[in-house]
Amino acid sequence: MSIKVINEKCTGCKLCIKACPFAAIEVKNKKAEIDLDKCTLCSACIEVCKLDAIVLTKISPSEIDFPKKLEEHKGVWVFCEQKNGVVQSVAYELLGKGRDLADILGVELCGVLLGENMKDEAHKVVHRGVDKVYLVDSPKLRHYQDEPYTKTLIKLIKEYSPEIVLCGATSIGRSMISRVAIGIHAGLTADCTALDIDKENRLLLQTRPAFGGNIMATIICPNHRPQMSTVRHKVMKEAEINNHYRGKIIEVNYDGDTYGSRTKLLDIVEEIEETINLTEADIIVSGGRGLRNPENFKLIEGLAKVLGGAVGASRAAVDSGWKTYSHQVGQTGKTVCPKIYIACGISGQIQHLVGMQSSDVIVAINKDPHAPIFTVATYGIIGDLFEILPELTKKFKEVLKK
Repeated sequence: MSIKVINEKCTGCKLCIKACPFAAIEVKNKKAEIDLDKCTLCSACIEVCKLDAIVLTKISPSEIDFPKKLEEHKGVWVFCEQKNGVVQSVAYELLGKGRDLADILGVELCGVLLGENMKDEAHKVVHRGVDKVYLVDSPKLRHYQDEPYTKTLIKLIKEYSPEIVLCGATSIGRSMISRVAIGIHAGLTADCTALDIDKENRLLLQTRPAFGGNIMATIICPNHRPQMSTVRHKVMKEAEINNHYRGKIIEVNYDGDTYGSRTKLLDIVEEIEETINLTEADIIVSGGRGLRNPENFKLIEGLAKVLGGAVGASRAAVDSGWKTYSHQVGQTGKTVCPKIYIACGISGQIQHLVGMQSSDVIVAINKDPHAPIFTVATYGIIGDLFEILPELTKKFKEVLKK
């Protein structure tokens, strides 16, 4: 969809300017003009226009400023998310899978890296088996912001025409890549857990949970390029490091308007936790509704600290305000794959199981012997967690001191 002004009806009354929350409209020569780069199609201007001079319209293929032939698109791209100048591990997971997809299609695997002073990190990306890294280095890209990152990636895609674009299903990835998909008129499959190729038709087979995780749907995008997916953290293996691999680093620069933003980044406040990051942890201790109240999460935190692990939570615990969303494990939270996952007072609904069932060892503690969590558990402890957790913590302290 797009939006346009019917000049024959418009009188330049400026009601639309007052209604637009994104400052996307101005009046020139007594006619309203809409900046489509700023417009989000919220329709606020349409609702206030008394003359029906602003309308939503369908975009015909001829209006799309993009190569029309599917065969013009070549290459598998991975957006390499960075934080504080360090490429995040989810990017290396995607590069591992991206290498497989690129080899099947017989095309290059490329990384895309945006940031400031990222040349060293670009070399690290190359050493994960990447043929090319598109590096856009600017002080204005040091920290993630929606508009500069979106506009930069859109320009790269339009200039180099990849066949597939992959991005991590992180808070940054989810915020950015949907904007990019709209900007290039492409489809997007979110939160994929598996990717494959239909070699005959060169289609990306994108598998994700659907209907609350009760089925796995495989989605294709046959008519538009690039084919775009976000992939959950910890569902794929990282690409191995090969310091002898030789790839190209292509440095790209754009004009200052590309990095412009209507918002200003004032400060970044990191969440401070005594335990380690959830998605990077080898051991996770998670609590659910069975803890009864937020104060009892101290039992979870105590065991996690002794084991050198991270603290997780079910959606029920997060929705109750007992833990912040950053701790949530499950379909609507984070997908984790630790060596040991200890589920305490978690019944094990399918939405939670989707996010942790690939853990190497699962220990379930629940007083209900029929709880679904026991169907995926390696070891099950049936009993009162308020008695079991203190004993486990005490025992581990004694063993680890030796």
